[in-house]
Amino acid sequence: MRQNSFNTRLLALLAWFVALCFAFPIIWMIVTAFKTERQAIAMPPLLVFHPVLSSFAAALNGTGYVNFALNSVIVSLGSTLLAIVIAFPAAYALAFRPGKGTQGILVWMLSTKMLPPVGALVPVYLIYRDVGLLDTRTGLIILNMLMNLPLVVWMLYSFFRDIPNAILEAAKVDGVSTRQQMIHLLLPLAAPGIASTALLCIIFAWNESFWAINLTAAHAGTLASFITRFSQPEGLFWAKLSAASVVTVAPVLIFGALTQRHLVRGLTFGAVK
Repeated sequence: MRQNSFNTRLLALLAWFVALCFAFPIIWMIVTAFKTERQAIAMPPLLVFHPVLSSFAAALNGTGYVNFALNSVIVSLGSTLLAIVIAFPAAYALAFRPGKGTQGILVWMLSTKMLPPVGALVPVYLIYRDVGLLDTRTGLIILNMLMNLPLVVWMLYSFFRDIPNAILEAAKVDGVSTRQQMIHLLLPLAAPGIASTALLCIIFAWNESFWAINLTAAHAGTLASFITRFSQPEGLFWAKLSAASVVTVAPVLIFGALTQRHLVRGLTFGAVK
């Protein structure tokens, strides 16, 4: 018993240490946001100082933060909704009507996530330029949807596989159409999994920076573009950059904390029979 108790405490301490290592950059960013620029670059770093809000004022006043935040909300929600709508019937077909190439399709879809985004930057930029999607919310919504689509299909596929096929067979006997099966049967049964998938997509789309920085300018820039405004030719303004980063990640951190229970429930959907 004593040995088991010691091992449990040791594992708990190890878990706290790992969590602290992951959280330290965020904690340091928050601390730096409350410093002046002189305090932010002081060596050795100042651990005791008088906190100020001047960096937050500089990051929010006259910088268009509200417009950038609105773009992030629209792009995140729009791309997530579009990905779910497209992936839902695709996952249904792969899960309940598999063929010889089902596994190959799933592997191929997942392999597209391994392509470095910079490798597709030039063709995507030229296509967007020719069709008029540069610096538009629609262009970012389409790109974020395409980036998250393989993940959404895989997650919905795994959730659908946990639903007994006998339920759908019984519905077919009663004359229920495929569309009715998806809307009236699968949608309620897989609701926790769909919700967790949507939450992950929103977080990924909110944090996406590569395409937002390279394909937007003044009109459709997200909060990722907002942060880059504090990197000037004269140098990096660490306190203002940290304050801008805090107000950028704060919404998604709060959102993640509020939805944590639903996210865990959805990710463990079907794990315990």
